[in-house]
Amino acid sequence: MKNYNLLFLFVLGVLSYSCGNDSDEPETSYVLEINENKREFKLGENLQAQVTGPKDSVVYFLGEQRLEKTVGNESLNYTFRNEKLGKWDLRALIYSGGASKEKQQEITLFNDTAPVAYTYEVINTYPHAPDAYTQGLEFYKNELYESTGQYGRSSLRKVDLQTGEVLEKVDISSEFFAEGITILNDKIYLLTWKKGKGFIYDVDSFEKTGEFQYGESKEGWGLTNDGSRIYKSDGTEKIWFLNAQTQAEEGFIQTLTHRTIATQLNELEWVEGKIYANTYQKDGVAIINPENGAIEGIIDFSGLRDQLGNTADLDPLNDVLNGIAYHKDTKKLYVTGKDWDTLFEVIIKEK
Repeated sequence: MKNYNLLFLFVLGVLSYSCGNDSDEPETSYVLEINENKREFKLGENLQAQVTGPKDSVVYFLGEQRLEKTVGNESLNYTFRNEKLGKWDLRALIYSGGASKEKQQEITLFNDTAPVAYTYEVINTYPHAPDAYTQGLEFYKNELYESTGQYGRSSLRKVDLQTGEVLEKVDISSEFFAEGITILNDKIYLLTWKKGKGFIYDVDSFEKTGEFQYGESKEGWGLTNDGSRIYKSDGTEKIWFLNAQTQAEEGFIQTLTHRTIATQLNELEWVEGKIYANTYQKDGVAIINPENGAIEGIIDFSGLRDQLGNTADLDPLNDVLNGIAYHKDTKKLYVTGKDWDTLFEVIIKEK
């Protein structure tokens, strides 16, 4: 009996030692290395990266955009071409022996060319209500619609282009600061600034028919649409894609030039396949590629404010350029500003 106990203890000890070795075996330590430790790239440039340590394969992603798969100890050798610009995590999904692990490094992808510089020429001027703190401006079926901001002053309006007369108006509750609008399928979508929700109105009756909540976007700034998808700015470098039926956020682009990240994008307008965006408190309007976020042009509207009849009455910090309306049938472009007394019809010319 005594010998049996000794044998049992010996076997138990061996098993315990063996199991202890397995559990204490160090896990493979992977490192994602980018050649020259580079963190900024442009379209057209080459990315070289590798994951150190034994592995079967690695699949690389730029955010959620799949780049390429490598096998064994192969390095990633990838040229950026059509990817979305911005700050993204370069993600390496590592596979080894049926298990997977992820490593990542943040990189920034810029456009490969500088924005084209544009200026403007005023073709016509029209009256604009000087109490309209313009947030959104849009033509729909030959009618001009406008949203105005400020707590206690926010409204949704239908406006006569020729006279500036307000034809129809709905006041927004004073708890909300109204922001941009867009109109799609006879519905007006209106943002509020900090309340995390937007409103839906019938375009004919101006009756409020619904509400929608924001998702991950920070605030409500500007809206536009391409006929099927809605685009939303939130004051950051991101322009969000909204499902037109549910208003759910389904992704985003980030807006970049060849060397800078653009923020404070405000009122949006869809113009011939591009997004035009006011930059808050600036005289520039960015022309944005909706596929990848590249700022392909900048329109300099300097001097336009000096042509107003009420310039002396305006707050230079807040009563700024804001409001872009494109009439897709006549191909005419109109711009105005917050509390400006004039709406300008302009043509855009390359400098």
